[in-house]
Amino acid sequence: MSEQVLPIIGLKVGGVPEHVLVCGDPARAEKTAVFLDEARLVAQNREYHAYQGTFQGLPVLVCSHGIGAPGAAMAFEELIAAGAKHIIRIGTCGAMQANIADGDLIIATAAVASIGFAREFAPPHYPAVATPELVLALENTAVAQQWPYHRGLVLTRDLFFAGVDTPSTPHYKTLSAANVLAVEMECAALFMIGSLRQVNTAAILAVDGNVLEALEDLESYNPHRDLIAQAVETEIKIALNALLSLA
Repeated sequence: MSEQVLPIIGLKVGGVPEHVLVCGDPARAEKTAVFLDEARLVAQNREYHAYQGTFQGLPVLVCSHGIGAPGAAMAFEELIAAGAKHIIRIGTCGAMQANIADGDLIIATAAVASIGFAREFAPPHYPAVATPELVLALENTAVAQQWPYHRGLVLTRDLFFAGVDTPSTPHYKTLSAANVLAVEMECAALFMIGSLRQVNTAAILAVDGNVLEALEDLESYNPHRDLIAQAVETEIKIALNALLSLA
């Protein structure tokens, strides 16, 4: 009997190692694979590009998941079905606090789930919480890297470009006052899936702007600066070493 190939990400059941990194951008997945020994492309379908190799002897897979919770959730579910047990998202975010600078890193402890996915996936008010042990592993590794970081809550939402205000529109200033650190688009889905499927999840995010300063005016938004690239490279190293510390 042939091995089952999962339909969305194209990986085989049982073919994924326990330790996995995920990111939105397929190009970032390719860049992350550079940090692995004997890295090879093992699957490529739509926005889902997966590379497998080893990090200091630890088998690791990195897979892109695209932008937004629904598509990302497909990747998370299939990665878990294929064998993933520890999943860290490496991504970017917009700061929601004045003291958080571009290039800083955010280690998410939990997410405010302002996404349609959450309403259909689990009962109302189901929490989106990262695994404490994995959060601690990220923080311990971040300290060793000596890069500025913050640990706390993030907002996960569906929109990147602003629409009109509705009763469900998250208000950045209110959430900032509630000590939410940053906004992004996939963490809540990862954390909720992790809790329901009983796998470890966490996220570390590079800050590429401040939404309170920009107020969703994208003219000043530039995620392609050298500082952001350095922060992303640092978070990749932190995430890989955090996975290694759990092995």
